[in-house]
Amino acid sequence: MMANSALDNAIAFNRFALIILVCTTGLIFGQIRYSIPEEMKIGSFVGNIAEDLRLNVPQMSTRKLRLTSDDGGQYMEVNLENGILSVRERIDRERLCGQTAVCILPFEIILENPLVVFRGVVEIIDINDNSPTFRDTSFVLQMSEAIAPGVRFPLESAEDPDIGMNTIAAYTISFNEYFTLKAQRTPSGVINVELQLEKALDRELQAAFQWVLTANDGGTPARSGTTQIRITVVDFNDNPPVFHREIYKASLREDAPQGTLVLQVKASDLDEGLNAELTYNFSSLVPPKVLKLFSLDPHTGAIRVEGGVDYEEANIYSLTVQSVDHGSPSMTGRTTVLIELIDVNDNAPEIKVTSAPSNVPENAHPGTLVTLINVIDRDSGENGQFQCDIPKYCPFRLRTSTKNHYELITSEPLDREAVAEYNIQFVARDFGSPSLSTNKTIQIAISDVNDNAPRFGELSYNLYVMENNDPGTSIFAVTATDPDRNQNSYVSYSFLEGLIQNIPVSSYLSINSMNGTIYALRSFDYEKLKNFQIHVLARDAGVPSLSSSATVNVIILDQNDNAPLIVSPSELSGSAAVETVPRSAGQGYLVTKIIATDADSGQNARLFYQMVKSTDPTLFNVGQNTGEIRTARIIFQTDTIAQTILFLVRDNGLPSLSSTATVHITVLENITENLSESDNLLSSSNHFTDLNLYLIIVFTCTSALFLAIIILLIAIKCKQTMSASQEYNSRRFCYNSGDPRDTFTRRSAMEETLRYPGTGRLVRVPEANHYSVCLSPESAKSDFLFLKPCSAPTS
Repeated sequence: MMANSALDNAIAFNRFALIILVCTTGLIFGQIRYSIPEEMKIGSFVGNIAEDLRLNVPQMSTRKLRLTSDDGGQYMEVNLENGILSVRERIDRERLCGQTAVCILPFEIILENPLVVFRGVVEIIDINDNSPTFRDTSFVLQMSEAIAPGVRFPLESAEDPDIGMNTIAAYTISFNEYFTLKAQRTPSGVINVELQLEKALDRELQAAFQWVLTANDGGTPARSGTTQIRITVVDFNDNPPVFHREIYKASLREDAPQGTLVLQVKASDLDEGLNAELTYNFSSLVPPKVLKLFSLDPHTGAIRVEGGVDYEEANIYSLTVQSVDHGSPSMTGRTTVLIELIDVNDNAPEIKVTSAPSNVPENAHPGTLVTLINVIDRDSGENGQFQCDIPKYCPFRLRTSTKNHYELITSEPLDREAVAEYNIQFVARDFGSPSLSTNKTIQIAISDVNDNAPRFGELSYNLYVMENNDPGTSIFAVTATDPDRNQNSYVSYSFLEGLIQNIPVSSYLSINSMNGTIYALRSFDYEKLKNFQIHVLARDAGVPSLSSSATVNVIILDQNDNAPLIVSPSELSGSAAVETVPRSAGQGYLVTKIIATDADSGQNARLFYQMVKSTDPTLFNVGQNTGEIRTARIIFQTDTIAQTILFLVRDNGLPSLSSTATVHITVLENITENLSESDNLLSSSNHFTDLNLYLIIVFTCTSALFLAIIILLIAIKCKQTMSASQEYNSRRFCYNSGDPRDTFTRRSAMEETLRYPGTGRLVRVPEANHYSVCLSPESAKSDFLFLKPCSAPTS
């Protein structure tokens, strides 16, 4: 690995002075970085210091090369004969860094005469040297046979001190038809595994189960650990406690006193009596050291501070809380409590002089290195940020070397005769409230003679907005960070020019230039606009300013705001649709089909049909999904001819919207029904009684008239003379014999067109045959006893 070298930027403007400085002082600074896996054997090769730093191997001993480490642990050593950096002690990454994502061992290489300091770090790479382990080799679950499929039971998770891919990646269970595993990773990185019931249990068929739970890590080669699961099926207490939240979150100052209430968890149980009485406790997954920091009231679920918490030790705690009912057997519910600590400025900066100051010649040029200082603050945020100062009147100044490292250099020419020794007061003060500071006095003896563009969290954001939103409300916020300070880190936000359906973006959205909050200026309609894209620009206040952009994909979500529209059968001018069905129709006869549409989409456009009200609910049914109206049985003679159905069409949205329509169904008796009777079927259900009365009256009048004519003809016959025979022969008395309900119909046998009101449908009904009979002259002479049919009259 190559080392990076850097010369002093303060004297870069004068190349000649730079050469003189290097020649006279011989100071070269650099930084190297190595990466090795953990558990390497003692003496294993790490890197070639001499080659990477371009050092003269023979001079390493004469110049007193020595290796120092910030934490004092001597895990490596340098062979002065060949410059090889090797492992001195066994390195266990888990013991050294725990669960930290990046494990670093910093070190410094110091050469004297002249003073040269090199800094380096060794990154310890995790290897898969730990297998997942369960705390118990087996554990027992008791389950009620009344538990419905889909219920989950929390299982104890395995532990693996490795990190990244080498830690636990998945859980498996031996094959069975009753249970499956469900795993979910918590924000703290722990995988909570639950056993989900897939098939109902029956204690009478099988009272116990036993399977093997396996935890596998993601390392290469993979490692695994197992435990046995024993399940006992019982008959009682079939409802486990359920917490009101799956995850509870709380914030806590690290200086909170003992007894401070953090939060209160709450669970409920659908059972009654002892089965619904709950007791709260921490799961066995909670480490013992965490149990010393927090207490849990078993009756109220209140979590309080028990011991002193320290943000620098851990800034977030994940507690698994269980709720156990008093049933027999008891059942358990589980929830996760995340407690985030708020940092308090309780640590003053620590000052460490890494290189003892040597005598400085009075002819030292400005920029000469005097000593190295390392400052750290264990707090975070503003509490962990600090500034370092020295008195302004002294001829020295501080220069930042790397993070938390400072170099004390000369700023003016020195004069030993004026001042032979300086006591520099070095002060490190953090930005907390109240501010904490540390000072250290550095003695320097004078010997006689001799110095980003804003970045979004993501390049593209997906923004989901429900349609019919309120104009003017905030719908999203983008944030860009700038690692610069002061003015250069001030970020302002704006939209790049663009069009949405040929309309400028500014007509749809606005953005707060200070905090990046995006507001909707109008209400969106999913049916008109489903998605669009905008570009947000973040610009800092530097000179010249720098900028970057991010894409926001705005996706409009459908809302159930459109009721179903019934297309067929339609209702014209407020009148209900009319359909006909013959009385001979059998069960399942298709009367009509309801056709409806919905402008929404997805479940909001899924339609269901149902019959709300009917004259005879047993005669017809409506297909829930098809909308087909069919006969549910055969039509009896006693069934009413006029049937009315009120049906409803509803969608599957939340809340559901619906529309209704009415269909009138006429049962046709036979093909000889005339138009007037069909019209009366919709208005009266007693048409049979009225029609019979009318027919009796007509028939009686016709018979009386016919009898009067016969009597008149006989009288005329007796009085007429022979001269009137011809006139009498030419006379014809006709009688119309046809449908008894329509005596005066004189039409030939043909089909009539019957149009039912309100339907627009045409039904061809064959008309009844009618015959005209006349009295012939011969029959007239024979007392009218013979009748013969005559030809039909011309229509």
